[in-house]
Amino acid sequence: MNKINISEKFGMFNEVWTPKVIAESNGQLVKIAKGSGELVWHKHDNEDELFIVFRGQLTLQLRNENIVLNAGEMYVVPKGVEHCPKAQPDTHFMMVEPSSTAHTGEHQSEVTVSSEKQTWI
Repeated sequence: MNKINISEKFGMFNEVWTPKVIAESNGQLVKIAKGSGELVWHKHDNEDELFIVFRGQLTLQLRNENIVLNAGEMYVVPKGVEHCPKAQPDTHFMMVEPSSTAHTGEHQSEVTVSSEKQTWI
């Protein structure tokens, strides 16, 4: 395992809502992504999902409230909670989640990235 420069990793891609895997620890994948606009409403029945914002602003829309995250803030969406991430342009964030976590849960759409297509960078 080598040291990882997260800023350099964010510079390696431009796609939005396309998670890139940068590390694995104890069955948890560490993923980074860029966001702009809205993803889709979805949930993960068996996994919590941790979000950490590095740049911009990420709003985790929940059915009963919105969680607004700015750079340096984090939030854990509990398993089974429906959510829809929404980001200001050029928002950079990290997710830590079990390797079994599907990108958009059971909800499949044109923006869904299957686990096997979530590349390591």
